[in-house]
Amino acid sequence: MKQHLNTLFVTSENAFVAKEGQSVSVKIDGKQQLRVPLHNIGGIVCFGAIGCSPALMAFCAENNVAISFMTTGGRFLAKVSGFTSGNVLLRREQYRRADDTKATVDIVRSFLLGKIANSRSVLMRAARDHPDGEDRGKLTRAVSLLGEAMDDVNTFDDPDQLRGLEGNASRTYFSVLNSAITNPDEAFRFNGRNRRPPKDRVNALLSFLYAMLTHDARSACEAAGLDPAVGFLHRDRPGRPGLALDLVEEFRSFLADRVALSLINRQQVRAGGFELDEGGGVTMDDETRKTVLTTYQKRKQETITHPFLGEKTTVGLLVHLQARLLARYLRGELDAYPPFLAR
Repeated sequence: MKQHLNTLFVTSENAFVAKEGQSVSVKIDGKQQLRVPLHNIGGIVCFGAIGCSPALMAFCAENNVAISFMTTGGRFLAKVSGFTSGNVLLRREQYRRADDTKATVDIVRSFLLGKIANSRSVLMRAARDHPDGEDRGKLTRAVSLLGEAMDDVNTFDDPDQLRGLEGNASRTYFSVLNSAITNPDEAFRFNGRNRRPPKDRVNALLSFLYAMLTHDARSACEAAGLDPAVGFLHRDRPGRPGLALDLVEEFRSFLADRVALSLINRQQVRAGGFELDEGGGVTMDDETRKTVLTTYQKRKQETITHPFLGEKTTVGLLVHLQARLLARYLRGELDAYPPFLAR
């Protein structure tokens, strides 16, 4: 079983990451700030203007530790990784299923059931925090609509119809997400999802966390021998990790949204910790980014019992387990792909 290893996030501007013996060294202005043995690291993510030595890139590639480079706002730029052998028979089956409408529908239904059920659970939790009032009414109505959407999933036999259903469910969910925010600061009001770039603080948090989750899902696909670029719910597009994004849908609300809501409602992030950039987008300052990353890592280290496997694991390993379950389904070892359903 794969072990949960921490991701090393490098956020300090102009930091330099290098190889020292069997360890990763992080230096700022020539002074070492951190040294970590590589065997304790599952991946390295660099934000902004971070330097990286060729020796470290080769060392990480040889030891299957990916290095990802992101903008300061969390947008993915590039990734350095070693040769991924994968499994040619598994990938060929993945491609065949992706080209077959019925097979695609079967898998997309599972992804959608996971996404909608977990989104519904987040709203149900939020409704319990509102014993009465207008916000509780909005949340309970959205919960009911998402329940109807789950019933509709099995009535469609066309991938595009299912994608339309997914879009409607997302709009229902995001239309009431503001009611899940209890922080009285008006700076954290949420008026709908926007991105590329995010134009408010809540969307900046969500986009950043979704980027982290996508990074994890991409690694999970590769570790399971799957091609992260060829998805079922997400159509093929050059440069887009379609299958990784498919897996993200199951965990978007359960992991990323719950972390964002916790940070806002517990006032662990402040309005002044966000900045307006030249492109009109909102980004986090270094202190806020570190708070978000620390909270995300702590959440991933929490223990949970997998609802299908019945085994105890960490939240951070859930996406890896789902990728392996998908691989087992494609190999014919399971009758259907079991989505992750939060309890």
